Amino acid sequence: MLNRLAQLFPLWALLFSLLAYWQPQWLVAGKDAIVPLLMLIMFGMGLSLSWADFQRVLKCPGVIGLGVALQYSLMPLIAWGIGIALQLPEELLVGLILVGACPGGTASNVIAYLARANVALSVAITFASTLLAIIATPLLTWLYLGERIPVPVNGMLLSLVQIVIVPVVAGCALNTFFNRQLTPIRDCFPLVSVAAIVAVIGIIVALNQGRIGEAGLAVFVAVALHNGLGLLGGYGVARLLRLDRQTARTLAIEVGMQNSGLGVALAIKHFTPLAALPGALFSVWHNLSGSLLATYWHRRKP
Repeated sequence: MLNRLAQLFPLWALLFSLLAYWQPQWLVAGKDAIVPLLMLIMFGMGLSLSWADFQRVLKCPGVIGLGVALQYSLMPLIAWGIGIALQLPEELLVGLILVGACPGGTASNVIAYLARANVALSVAITFASTLLAIIATPLLTWLYLGERIPVPVNGMLLSLVQIVIVPVVAGCALNTFFNRQLTPIRDCFPLVSVAAIVAVIGIIVALNQGRIGEAGLAVFVAVALHNGLGLLGGYGVARLLRLDRQTARTLAIEVGMQNSGLGVALAIKHFTPLAALPGALFSVWHNLSGSLLATYWHRRKP
């Protein structure tokens, strides 16, 4: 029963998103709950891991490097190509490229967990891309937009440690030393994670309800294509290089899902509120598309 409820993840995500858009005032007050909910999901993720999982990942630094390289090469290039092809206004093109130039976000780790991907590898790639963001994001922004912008990497790393590293390590430690005793709790956590991420998606929709209402069809199409081609590119390159399917899933998720919240913050600070629109829509869309993909892959063991 628990497994069946968890498999309906996309339905819950869609229904809660519609509710949040219809009555955003019911959920906007939950903004401060986003971080604790993500930490709860990451803790559950840690309960499914052991130290051996991270040791295996760290023995393959090339795969981590490949994930980071694909993220910073494909996503800004895809954003630029889509913006030119759809003839987006300059401010929207700026916002789309900013999202493409950002590192991976914590949502990718959640989706990797639900999609039976390599969670330890996902966490490692997110951490590495965030570390490199201090160089990569300003450099890519300058390359594509001719603007130099500072990136608050210290704050991002602090958030990453708080939201991802600490709860994952705590869960992993408990699982390593009390594996058998934690079996009943571990079996419940996929459903707990689904409930938590559905709540996070609803809160994000509620917080961005105004921007979603202002968006034109071209922006929706651009954001969906950006995310979809990133997912496809990450998976396709991994399979062309003959990497296993679980690694390919992980690279697809890491490449296609960005720290769009950073893109919104940079757009508002250094450009215009309109430039923040693609990032705001990406925040909503990549969670919805990720939930669909996670459900599809969860039913098919790699």
